[in-house]
Amino acid sequence: MSTAREQPIFSTRAHVFQIDPATKRNWIPAGKHALTVSYFYDATRNVYRIISIGGAKAIINSTVTPNMTFTKTSQKFGQWADSRANTVYGLGFASEQHLTQFAEKFQEVKEAARLAREKSQDGGELTSPALGLTAHQVPPSPLVSANGPGDEKLFRSQSADVPGPAERERLKKMLSEGSVGEVQWEAEFFALQDSNNKLAGALREANAAAAQWRQQLEAQRAEAERLRQRVAELEAQAATEPPSVSEKEGPGQSLEQLEALVQTKDQEIQTLKSQTGGPREAVEATEREETQQKVQDLETRNAELEHQLRATERSLEEARAERERARAEVGRAAQLLDVRLFELSELREGLARLAEGTP
Repeated sequence: MSTAREQPIFSTRAHVFQIDPATKRNWIPAGKHALTVSYFYDATRNVYRIISIGGAKAIINSTVTPNMTFTKTSQKFGQWADSRANTVYGLGFASEQHLTQFAEKFQEVKEAARLAREKSQDGGELTSPALGLTAHQVPPSPLVSANGPGDEKLFRSQSADVPGPAERERLKKMLSEGSVGEVQWEAEFFALQDSNNKLAGALREANAAAAQWRQQLEAQRAEAERLRQRVAELEAQAATEPPSVSEKEGPGQSLEQLEALVQTKDQEIQTLKSQTGGPREAVEATEREETQQKVQDLETRNAELEHQLRATERSLEEARAERERARAEVGRAAQLLDVRLFELSELREGLARLAEGTP
């Protein structure tokens, strides 16, 4: 006894929607992220299906018939009605190229379904027009995949004869290994998510620290400017000493009186200078030196803060780059996990069919 597994012939990723059964006008998204949507060919029944798995359930399970029509409603969105499921499916693609590829494949599968129906009605040999193989032809390999344009994945596979108990044991073993692999991929996926969350937290902390350092730098610059102004005021005050006593000349004073008054004032000036000039100049010089030292310290501190700010900005850029790399790794892991889940689903279906066919 032999059995033929249902094989994927084309896969892509898109955001999946279903029409609201209540209003028949609004779209209901199947999830927050894009899902893998695949065309499957069942060599046993000679039918084609569009399948998309979300989590543990099938979001799309639509059998393609010659009466179906795929309609492009925008540059990146298309839809088709499934009368058997009594619903309308919608797909949102990342680019117009992906939508065009899916629509072309829909037409190919639709034509293949029409030819298969005609040949089945005529009693001819059941063949797969899309694959170009008979249902009993033995393939050289169980699964061959090639990357097509636009990062789409094109899967071509064929059915093979299954030899009884030995093959059943092998399928059971593959199913067990597939379950273990699924758990491992899920663990790796969650580990990548945790790493991404940690990187996001570190990025937020770095942004907060950078903002705080910028505030400190602005405060230090303002303080340095204030001290520079104070130094300039002190230097101007030291350069220009105001006269201590104003001279008043009377119109009737004689030259001798004026000379005597000048000499008296000179003596008073000398006396005042001897009494107050030395300590005052020393205090002002000390203040100037202290202020200049503070200015130098502040400039040094500013330079250090600027260096720390540049280092923080570099670390911030590195953290952002690491986060983008982690995002890419998460995306790749999610895509690979989808493929693994599809393979596991195929193994389970093959095992179920094998168990049903066991006498």
